Amino acid sequence: MLHTKIINSKDNKLSISKAENFIASSEYGASIFFTGTVRIQNNNQIVTGITYDSHDEMVIKSFKEIYNETEHNLNIKDKAVFIEHAKGYLNIGEISIIIAVACKHRDEAYILSRYIIEEIKKRSPIWKKEHYNNNESAWLKGNPIIHEKN
Repeated sequence: MLHTKIINSKDNKLSISKAENFIASSEYGASIFFTGTVRIQNNNQIVTGITYDSHDEMVIKSFKEIYNETEHNLNIKDKAVFIEHAKGYLNIGEISIIIAVACKHRDEAYILSRYIIEEIKKRSPIWKKEHYNNNESAWLKGNPIIHEKN
């Protein structure tokens, strides 16, 4: 069971209650909720907000691919996964991503949650532009798709 969505921050904010409702089931014994929030400092600069941009169709496709891989890569078959990511401008403290997972056992839930966020960071076409208190801004460097061998 999977829910994926990109939320335009101009119109809506991410809400953990939707994630809770989606994964709620007496079939699962463990639930993990991960939220990423905009923090006030990064790379020794004071951050006033972040603008997220994305290729929405490709992001949703990557979320689905990551979900589908978990059965083979992690051997987790029975699960519920909720993923939403914000798009647009967010203030300090606002939620940029929610990942909620439910599995039969806690070790599966922890592994699944961590796998999903790490794969999203590596593979999903989502870009961040930080805004600073000196009225400057910068697009952040992303993760390389292919890791170089040392």
